[in-house]
Amino acid sequence: MGKIAFVFAGQGAQYSGMGKTLFENNAAAKAVFEMADSIRPGTSEMCFTGTAEQLSQTINTQPSLFTVDLACAAAIDEMGIHADMVAGFSLGEIAANAYAGTFSYEDAFRLVCKRAEFMSECAEKNKGSMAAVLKLSNEKVEELASKFEKVYPVNYNCNGQVSVAGAENEMDEFCALVKDNGGRVVKLAVSGAFHSPFMTEASGKLAEVLSNMTPAVPKISVYSNVTAQPYGENIAELIAKQVMSPVKWEKTVLNMIADGADTFIEVGAGKVLSGLIKKISADVRICNVDNFDDAVKTVQAING
Repeated sequence: MGKIAFVFAGQGAQYSGMGKTLFENNAAAKAVFEMADSIRPGTSEMCFTGTAEQLSQTINTQPSLFTVDLACAAAIDEMGIHADMVAGFSLGEIAANAYAGTFSYEDAFRLVCKRAEFMSECAEKNKGSMAAVLKLSNEKVEELASKFEKVYPVNYNCNGQVSVAGAENEMDEFCALVKDNGGRVVKLAVSGAFHSPFMTEASGKLAEVLSNMTPAVPKISVYSNVTAQPYGENIAELIAKQVMSPVKWEKTVLNMIADGADTFIEVGAGKVLSGLIKKISADVRICNVDNFDDAVKTVQAING
């Protein structure tokens, strides 16, 4: 049998009610929510009853989604399904590190709260937005973005899908150019131009916070968004750099497959990563754990 990879959902996947059935039915998941509430009161309630508008604010999105990601992973881990390797999309990388033991759950959650604060501040100072470009090659998207001063390809999701971040005053014109070239544009539910130079200041502040933390050697391989490879010794550097660097998701998934993963379990809100992995490879099994019923079905599917 091949290896199992857990992949942790990123910002944009959030929705009101996420994680509630896991909280109600699984002790390990409930413990994650209680940990989050002990550090940032109201986090669970934000997950369960927050409005779409509240949950779309980075300062709320990141702590909430981290909690749900980690609760989903903790639940199926307690139910007997363990990951051999992990990766997370953007924010999900911090939850992946918590699961892998790079940081304690508490330290990882505190780090996410700081990450959300710094990225939110940057987004306020440097107004920007993000959009997914579909039906064009990576190279074509890069060519079109290069015509603008502050538009950057940032998330290489799968063949024919690249997310772009840019200045508010340039994004409309960029999106129009994409359509003129046969592409399709989907605006993303995020509040800033993440994974771009717009986040340079947030990256610097995150590096300061990380300089006072001591990451442990992960118990299993954690793949970096920045390199698409498992971490070496520069964990803190890569985590800080990640917020201003492109997410190499397609390469990450392909590298995990090359390293033996034949089963991917998406943990966290929604099924965005499951959809991307399906487009990246037709040869792997994909499950997702978004709620308690999903967890039960996934355990049954893995155990045959």
